[in-house]
Amino acid sequence: MDKKWKTAISGIIDGEAHIHGYKVTELIDKVNFTDAIWLELKSELPSDKERAMLDAILISTIDNGLGPPSVTNARNSASAGNPMQAAVAAGVLGIGDAHGGAIEECARLLQMGLTAEKLVEKVLGSGDRIPGFGHKVYKDEDPRATQIFEKAKKLGFYGEHCELAQNVEGVLQEKKGKKIPINVDGAIAAVISDMGFDYRLGKGFFIIGRVVGLVAHIFEEWVREKPFRRIADEEIEYDGAPPRSLKKT
Repeated sequence: MDKKWKTAISGIIDGEAHIHGYKVTELIDKVNFTDAIWLELKSELPSDKERAMLDAILISTIDNGLGPPSVTNARNSASAGNPMQAAVAAGVLGIGDAHGGAIEECARLLQMGLTAEKLVEKVLGSGDRIPGFGHKVYKDEDPRATQIFEKAKKLGFYGEHCELAQNVEGVLQEKKGKKIPINVDGAIAAVISDMGFDYRLGKGFFIIGRVVGLVAHIFEEWVREKPFRRIADEEIEYDGAPPRSLKKT
């Protein structure tokens, strides 16, 4: 009789947990965490070069300070007295199209098979910004993106999608009259595309790396700050309707 729920990823076989056919007890003994992540996503263990590239990608997403919504969400939730799992969930819910979503959307565009000119024309023609390009701090070059690309070249993962992304940067500069550099999200999008990952895993890579940072921030919030942190009164301004009375009917 066919079961309603099926998975080819993991299961209990002969009383032991397996992931893509490998015993978890063997994996614990013989591989590292990045190997296991690759195995979950790709169904096979990575080569040394694949492991090194995935390591670099995950490290680049692990944390970016207190400012991003994922971190402030997580710390606010922890400050309110929620347990670790709730605060992490709050942080992950802070990841969206404007924060952490650029990898997925950029990879989708790069995987459409368009030329750099057509890609730029398509996005700018609709009035949108091209995800994975531009940064509020790095105006000329995102050093994280540069390092990701250098790593990809060294390890053999710099292919047509990476070339396309850098050509898009050139076309954008021509169209806008100024450099709009590829940021770390764009570099990751290009490299995972050249590594054969579906663009729909884009946010997943960001989440996998960022959850580590969220756990650290949540713990720091508990041990370093008093509960129930709130925005200071001097930073809040009400600019709605002036005081008024209800009229009797």
